[in-house]
Amino acid sequence: MKHLITVLFIIFSTTFVFSQTHAVTKSGEEVLLFENGTWKYAKEKDAKKKEIETNNFRFMRSPESTFLVESKILNVGVYINPEKWSFKKGETNGNSEYDFQLVEQDAYAMAITERIEVPLVTLKGLALENAQIVAPDTKIVDEEYRTINGIKMLYLQMDGTLKGIPFTYFGYYYSNKKGTVQLICYTSQSLVAEYKSSLFELLNGLVVTE
Repeated sequence: MKHLITVLFIIFSTTFVFSQTHAVTKSGEEVLLFENGTWKYAKEKDAKKKEIETNNFRFMRSPESTFLVESKILNVGVYINPEKWSFKKGETNGNSEYDFQLVEQDAYAMAITERIEVPLVTLKGLALENAQIVAPDTKIVDEEYRTINGIKMLYLQMDGTLKGIPFTYFGYYYSNKKGTVQLICYTSQSLVAEYKSSLFELLNGLVVTE
């Protein structure tokens, strides 16, 4: 299972930059055509827009998260608990700067950093549409703005089915004039209860450096 989940999410993560085609039906309704052969009405995207609420709780990194994995691309880093998490440069796919794994467990994370500033609300739409290319049933089941170590970020939880495996995907998204970071944790839905506290310990280690 460990290797299968890893491979599936490599496939998932490599499609962050994606294309979609606009088309018009005979009745004049605009639709979006995705690379996997699925489609949806373009107006659904606007109809489902709603204001993202703000969680007033201030999330801080764990005292056990003492090792800083610092980005070489922009001014962010992730504090990890080195006894629980291993990491390496993003050699498994072409997008992540760092890949993380809960030691000897089936829970993973990746830090994707880019030198492009993207509004947080735009990141929400990109993240969902990207996920739906390879897992069309993916839905956002939780969303809010959070203050993480003093910085406003977007939090998303998405659930979907990838190659028959139900998965859960937690992410923090942050952008400034220097670029954008996505810190994404994932595991199968059957393991969320077991790993959730460890996943959020990693997520809450995301910091902006000087």
